[in-house]
Amino acid sequence: MNRQELARMIDHTLLKPEATPEQIRNLCAEAREHHFAAVCINPIYVSLAAAELAGTDIAVCTVIGFPLGATPTAVKITEATLALAQGAVEIDMVIPVGLLKAGNQEAVRRDITALAALCHAHDAHLKVIIENALLTDEEKITACQLAKEAQADFVKTSTGFAKSGALVKDVALMRRTVGPNMGVKAAGGIRDTATALAMIEAGATRIGASSSLKIIKGI
Repeated sequence: MNRQELARMIDHTLLKPEATPEQIRNLCAEAREHHFAAVCINPIYVSLAAAELAGTDIAVCTVIGFPLGATPTAVKITEATLALAQGAVEIDMVIPVGLLKAGNQEAVRRDITALAALCHAHDAHLKVIIENALLTDEEKITACQLAKEAQADFVKTSTGFAKSGALVKDVALMRRTVGPNMGVKAAGGIRDTATALAMIEAGATRIGASSSLKIIKGI
């Protein structure tokens, strides 16, 4: 894999609460220079990123129900609707982790299904953050199965705000669960080339990272 191929698998990410507009503009400039797959930013900056990336094939990705996933589905829908109207073409949503752990699979399925339907109506992709650090392996499998049943486009390991991020073994488990055709995004704590390549080897088709420049320069 060469540097350009790796860059096209990376969501260049800045989700810190203290991120400024100028930092978002810089993120987008780096994405244009290195041709990353997407920039991943908080919803307040979707319109700014869309303007900065107009005329490119770099996707604007934002996060919904982030980072806890504990907002009602109707709120997630409202948040995502606004983001899509402002130029987002990829939505990374967080599931209601507590409901999953309580065994309320139907509520989790409804949450994902509603967001998937909205995204697909706008020709956008949905990535489902299951927050592996908070789940047992059985719960990870269930979450991936629910996301697949709800017709989401990706499952994603982590928000980057929990006690740990992406693990190779979790990516491999997610890939086995969803099969060969669904996307798997590894995110959280991926800071060097070797780790990114290990995630891809385990089955990741997208990497979420704030250390994107360091990752691609390692090739």
